[in-house]
Amino acid sequence: MALTNSWNGAPVAQGNRVGVSIVAALTALTLVGCGVAAADRTGAVEPAAEATTQETTPTVTPTSTPTARPTPVRTAVYMAGDVNDGVRELQARLKQLQWYAPTITGEYDDITVEAVTGFQRKRGIPDTGEVDQATWDKLVSMTRTPTEDEMHNRLVAGPTIIGPGDEGDKVRELQARLKQIGWFDADVTGTYGSTTTESVSGFQTKRGIPETGEVDQRTWDRLAAMTRTPTEDEKHNRATANTAGSTAGLDRRCTTGRVLCIDKSSRSLRWVIDGSVKMTMDVRFGSEQTPTREGSFSVYYKSRDHVSSLYDTPMPYAMFFDGGQAVHYSPDFAANGYNGSSHGCVNVRDKAGIASLFDQVRVGDKVVVYWS
Repeated sequence: MALTNSWNGAPVAQGNRVGVSIVAALTALTLVGCGVAAADRTGAVEPAAEATTQETTPTVTPTSTPTARPTPVRTAVYMAGDVNDGVRELQARLKQLQWYAPTITGEYDDITVEAVTGFQRKRGIPDTGEVDQATWDKLVSMTRTPTEDEMHNRLVAGPTIIGPGDEGDKVRELQARLKQIGWFDADVTGTYGSTTTESVSGFQTKRGIPETGEVDQRTWDRLAAMTRTPTEDEKHNRATANTAGSTAGLDRRCTTGRVLCIDKSSRSLRWVIDGSVKMTMDVRFGSEQTPTREGSFSVYYKSRDHVSSLYDTPMPYAMFFDGGQAVHYSPDFAANGYNGSSHGCVNVRDKAGIASLFDQVRVGDKVVVYWS
């Protein structure tokens, strides 16, 4: 029987069996290359080779880098824990306003926090105890740049600007200002003699200024802050509109009945009964942010030992006339004069005078606040 060529279908001659065997062998080799098991010479099938396990490199997950938290932005100019010359300046400026009493240290400690808090509360600034820009700007506007001596607790007298032997109008002003706060009892003469020297020495000692009896810039600034500019009448020992008995500049609403007549122009309070002035005292008013209201009112409540519920500060001999505004004694006014202001009340610095007035004024008495 003829054989067929498996490649092309052509018959294969009987004599070509050897060629067929060769073709079969080549075919077997070809199948081995495809992974099929190969037959040995006896026809036994060899087991397939065991699959080789490929060693894989373990996947390494990179460690994530922690996200850095942003550094808090500091908004305070000065705050608790600071220690530097800026804090020295802060303490020195607060000292000028009597908010800081101890030795200047340059360390923002608890006492400094308390002083800043009090200053902020007094000026209507959020009382955080930290100095933000608004607090610093307000403090700077109310004070002068402190000297190196002040910031390092060195009391050194400055150059004399008025002293013994001087004469003239400046000495008259000095004597009249000292007279306003009870440090000069003699007539104003315009001559800087021993009485003036003693008065200046006493004033300096009381205020912690180097006691020389001569007026340097620190002494003059302190005195000017505590007093008002004296009138020509005061400088020449003439009766003034602010003395008891004088009705000069009296508002017409004050001429009848019982009236607390309060003149913003002369910064005076006159107790007037039926047009006769019985008592006169210096007074201080609120700031631009918390002004003392003008108009005609009446005393609706009196409190001898009053303490402000809003500011937690004493208001002795308080006589309320319009909401929270009252006439009362002010220790701050007594200590610092016009270098400061109230929260709208009428401050009196004569404690004995306001105590006497408190006993005389009745609920219902009229109060008139005006500009003359």
